[in-house]
This record gives sequence, structure tokens and C-alpha cells, in this order.
Amino acid sequence: MLPPMPTIPTVWREHDFGRLWAATTVSMFGSFVTRTALPFAAILVLGAGAGEVAILRSAELVAGLTLGLVAGAWVDRLRRRPIMVWADLGRAALLGTIPLAFALNALTLVQLVVVAFGAAILTTFFDTADRAFLPTVIGRERLVEANATLTGSSSAAEFVGFGVGGWLIQILTAPIAIAVDAVSFVLSAALLGGIRAAEPPPLPVEQQPSVVGEIREGLRLTLRDPILRPLALADASVAGFWGVFGAVYLVFATEIGFEPGVIGLSAAVGGLSSLAGATLAGRAVRRLGVARFFIGAMTLVTVGNAFIALAPDAALLGLLCLLAQQLLSDSSLTAFDVVAVSIRQAAVEDRELGRVIATFHTLAMAAMLLGTVVGGIVAEVVGVRAALVVAALGGPVAIAILWFSRIRRMHDLPPGIRKPESAIIAGDDVPLTE
Repeated sequence: MLPPMPTIPTVWREHDFGRLWAATTVSMFGSFVTRTALPFAAILVLGAGAGEVAILRSAELVAGLTLGLVAGAWVDRLRRRPIMVWADLGRAALLGTIPLAFALNALTLVQLVVVAFGAAILTTFFDTADRAFLPTVIGRERLVEANATLTGSSSAAEFVGFGVGGWLIQILTAPIAIAVDAVSFVLSAALLGGIRAAEPPPLPVEQQPSVVGEIREGLRLTLRDPILRPLALADASVAGFWGVFGAVYLVFATEIGFEPGVIGLSAAVGGLSSLAGATLAGRAVRRLGVARFFIGAMTLVTVGNAFIALAPDAALLGLLCLLAQQLLSDSSLTAFDVVAVSIRQAAVEDRELGRVIATFHTLAMAAMLLGTVVGGIVAEVVGVRAALVVAALGGPVAIAILWFSRIRRMHDLPPGIRKPESAIIAGDDVPLTE
């Protein structure tokens, strides 16, 4: 008789993971409020159009692109938790200047751009450290479960943040709504300060390679790997066309007659949809296999985004199209991200993970910046709806990248992220390195 398999506690039994989850959820709630409030501060308070909103969004992307690879190198050199705490406090201070300037009747588009740029720099360091810190907190064998839990709570925060944010903007004005985000970052920093997981010590300074050498190594690890490379390129494709979408969506929704409260509630539906995607991601990938799961998810993203481009001016039909996009695209893209991030975290050694994450982030930011600029230009020259048609092409390009890569022959999840209650589906393993 075989001995019983050892049981692995669920992620909720881990004190440090609970604090990380709480910090992430609180911070995400505020961030989703600001994601709506910042462009609406430009649109409603300062009278900005699609071009100005694209400039505002571009400032965030330039910051992420400029320092993305550097952030990865520094995250691999230092302990991750202090980076996250100081990034939270810095973002709180920056965002706090917006309601203050509004109260003094001194708010300008230049200030919004500067705050967006500075907050994006800190977010780049925070996000890179966050993804690299998770395996230390929870262990690699439960990454899918942990990522699904974090993404699910982020989706719930998206539902509440967008839903509440739209009405906060409508009732209290966008700058005052941004104050909620500043408070959330302070609370997130306090929660992160209570995590006690021991991080691997960084290398002594004299043994550390140059930052340029570490950046080059991160690029090599990502772009020479037969699985990581197509995942990075597919991620960049979606991000690029999502940049087009982000530059014009709020302007389009406003033009066809929707108030901020309704737009926020529509986006909140996407939060519930993302929660469903995060919850079902692990089960779906084990049932379908990695290749069919990834390509199927991108197909649904494509169909969902097409609904926005087809949305008519009629109130009911337009709202149904907005909701269809949130239901299909958000859930599928979230499920895709949960599995892709888990594969990445399992495939890379701890002190190389920050650089690989930063490489993914930088490629995505470069593509999104290009998409944002293209979206603003197309919207100004041809029209907002034409830009949304362009935005819907991200899914097909990602499908093509995945189809013509080794991922098309990949069935199983890497052994390091198998869930304890379910063995990996039988099939031919595809190694993560050649």
C-alpha cells in the first residue's frame, strides 16, 4: 500500500501571503480609481481631447520603457520587499499633489503628465519586485494557485474600484477621487512592512556584474528561450494594440453618450469577468493543454475587442457592446496572464527573475507606447472608431506568434508549478530551454 501523499497547505494558510494579498488588493483598488480618474481629470476638468489623453498615457509608458530594464537589474541586486514599500510611499506622495493643486485652482495638464510619469517609474519598480518576490513568499509549487488568487483579488478590486470610481468622479470630481488612491498606497506599504519571509541575500557588491551586463543577460534569457520568447512577443502584441484602445476608449465612450458613472460600472463588469478568468485559469489549462488554452484565450480577446469597434451610438446596444467586450476580453486575457506569469516564474532562477520580468515589461511598454501614439494619431486624423478597429488587431497578431512557435506543441505546465491536488495532464513535455 502506497504511503499517503504529503499535503501542501493552501496559500491562505500562509501569513506572509495573506499580507501580500491584502497589500496588493488595497493598492489595486486605489489604482483602478486613478486609472479612470486621471484621464477624466484631463477630459472633464481641463477639457482635454484624444490627443491630450494620448500624451498623458504616453508619459506613463515612456517612464516604464525608459527604466524597465534598469528596474529588473536593480531588483535582482536588492531585497524586493523594501523596494515595494518605498515605491508605495512615493506614489502616495505624488498622487497627493493632484487634489491639493485642484483645491488651489492650480491644476494643469503639465502637472498631470509629470505625476503620471513619476508614478509610472515607481510602479515599474514595484511591479518588477512584486512578481519576483512572490516565489519567495509562497514557493514555486503553488504559483498558479497564488497568481490566480492575486489576480482574482485584483479583479474584485477592479470591479469595486471602477464601479465606485466612476461615481466618485461624477460626484466629487476626478482629482478628489485620486486622493483615495494616495491613501491606498500608504495602507499597502504598512501591510508589506509586516511580511517576514526571508529573501535570498543579494550578491556582495564586489561580485555583482555591471547593470548593463545584467540587462543584457535578461534580454538573452528571454529572447533565446523557445517558450519565453513567444510569450514575450505575444504579450507585447496585445499591449501594443491595447495602447491604441486605451488612448481612445474613454473619449469614444463619452462621445456616444455615456457618463463617467456608467462607464465605470461597465469597467466594473470587466472586474467580475477577470475574477472568473483568474478562478478558472488553472482548471482550463489542465483540461485543454497549454497550447489550446493560450490560443483559445487570445481568440476570445479578439472577439471581445471587436464589439467595441462595432458599438453603435444607440444607448442600449452601445452599452451591450461595451459589456460584451468586458466579459469576453477581460476574462480571457486575465486567464492568459495567470498561466503565462506562472510559467515565467517557474522557469527562471530567483536572482534572474527580476531581469526577465523587466524584459517582458519593457517590451510590452515599448509596444504600448507605440500603440498609444498610433491610436492618438488615427483618432485625430481618421476618427475614434477607426482607431478602435486598429485596436482589435492585437489578438490575431498574438495568435499568429503563438501558432508559429514551440508553444503550439506544448501541452503540459512545467513540473515546478503543478498544483498539489492534480497531476499534470499526460503528454509530451516541452522543455523551457534548448
